[in-house]
Parts: sequence; structure tokens; C-alpha cells
Amino acid sequence: MTTSSTPGLTRFNTLPAEEAATVLHEVCASTAWGSSVLAHRPYGGPEALFSASDAAMAELTTEDLAEAMAGHPPIGRPKPGDPTSSREQRGMAGASEELKAEMLELNLAYQERFGHVFLICATGATGEQMRDAVKARIGNSPEQEREIVRAELGKINRIRLTRLAEDA
Repeated sequence: MTTSSTPGLTRFNTLPAEEAATVLHEVCASTAWGSSVLAHRPYGGPEALFSASDAAMAELTTEDLAEAMAGHPPIGRPKPGDPTSSREQRGMAGASEELKAEMLELNLAYQERFGHVFLICATGATGEQMRDAVKARIGNSPEQEREIVRAELGKINRIRLTRLAEDA
């Protein structure tokens, strides 16, 4: 078997389990997801890490998904002092005050309907695209929305794991 490890992945593979768990918690707040990904170390390359992440995401229960979502701030309101949150929500940074106010209203309506924040892989999306997504998704059934959230979390995790694997 050939490996194509990266500096960040090599470092992650060799971290003590407790430190690696902390790193994974910064990627995804689900304890079950983190435990599953941690259990498959060491990873020979980023694709193996992504596959483990995808498999762990597919196994998350409704409660696990809720735990994962709790680690994400509402769109348009990144966590103060959190560079990851700010970077991922960059598309809302330059939005008009009107759009920001509309997103706040939509976030609240979504949260009232589903009981959790509107979650979308916001990296590279404009404020308008995020607004249109929440408008399109607010009419979904809770079951449909849960699977969309699972897919969006998977995308976010891949972006964050890519950064983890590449960081020297």
C-alpha cells in the first residue's frame, strides 16, 4: 500500500489521542463523529481521512446531528474571534444591511420551524445564495432537512479536514 500523507495529516496521525480528539472537535462538534474518525487513525492520505469522515457522518443519529449543529453559529453571525467561522461566512460580510436583516428573520423562522440553526456549507457562497437556500429549504419536511443538513455538514467537514491535512 502506498501512502501520500501530507504534513498536517502526518502531524494529526501522531498526536496523542486526547489532542487529536480536540482537533477533530474543532472540525465537527459531534462526539460520535470525532470518535469514529479518531478510531481509524493513522490515515495514509487525505482521501482515507475523507472516507472515514463520510462514513462517520452517514452513521450519525438525530441527536448526533444536533450536537454537530450546535457547533455552528447562525449564518450572518459568525462566532466573535473565531477565524474559521468568519472565513466560512465571508459571503455575508459584505452583504447590505437589508440582506443581513432578511437573513436574521429567515434564520429565526428556520430555527423556529426546525429547532436548530440553518446550516449550509457557506464557503464560497454569496449572501444572496445563502438567503435563497434558506428560503428554498424552509418548506422541507424535518426528515428532508435532516438529510440536507447531514450532507452540508459533510461538505463543511471535508473543507476543514483539507485544511487540517494540509497545514504544516
